Amino acid sequence: MVTSIVKSLVRSCSFEPQQMICCSAKDGTSEKLSSETGINRSESACEMMNSKPTILVLGCKPQQFIELPSSISPKTKNCIILSIMAGINFKGLAKVFSQSKNLVRSMPNTPGQIGQGITGYIFLKTPTKSDHAFIIKVLSSLGKVCEVKEEADIDRVTALSGSGPAYVFEFACALEEAGKEIGLSPILSSQLAQQTLIGAAKLIESSDLHPRELRKQVTSPNGTTQAALESFSEDQLGEIVLRAVKAAQKRSIQLSDA
Repeated sequence: MVTSIVKSLVRSCSFEPQQMICCSAKDGTSEKLSSETGINRSESACEMMNSKPTILVLGCKPQQFIELPSSISPKTKNCIILSIMAGINFKGLAKVFSQSKNLVRSMPNTPGQIGQGITGYIFLKTPTKSDHAFIIKVLSSLGKVCEVKEEADIDRVTALSGSGPAYVFEFACALEEAGKEIGLSPILSSQLAQQTLIGAAKLIESSDLHPRELRKQVTSPNGTTQAALESFSEDQLGEIVLRAVKAAQKRSIQLSDA
């Protein structure tokens, strides 16, 4: 996701490559990002912070976050910490970045890779107008942004939109498999399933109607669509989705409390 942010910021000319710098674990990630985008890179987080950045975007794994050296904290005195990590709450961030200017938690999702994502975010402390605008500038490179009211909302955003693309992909797979089961070829089944989801999503985006109303437009009395929707209702599709979202929310809370 950090790679998506950097590439979007460069593509939109929001920042010049030389205005950004990255580092990573010894896994070649930062080398690849620097090579692909032209941004600078450092061998370590402490070395990177010597450049006195205005904002530090955290996209590392939780175990890598825990391994950050304590010497980094004084270097973040005038820096905003923007976390896109799941599982690290404000309490955990404050332990490492106690001297930072402000802390921001956010939860983007994978459609941000093509600028079609949505990100929920929240500041620890009330930001200045310029700092708020700066964070929006960075996060909006991934798509739409929405500020939440309390930190617990980040777990809710994680469960709904953060993990949500996987739910859609799972449904796409199920629809494709159903097509094959009723006799369509694998290729045609895949094409029909994918384009149906893509077209339906674009229709939701372009219409002023709620998806519930759009559903009614497709559903003729005693027709084929009604038969399918009644099957969904009998199997309690709404309850299945609710249980899944609650399971994701519960896991997000567990990770934050760990």
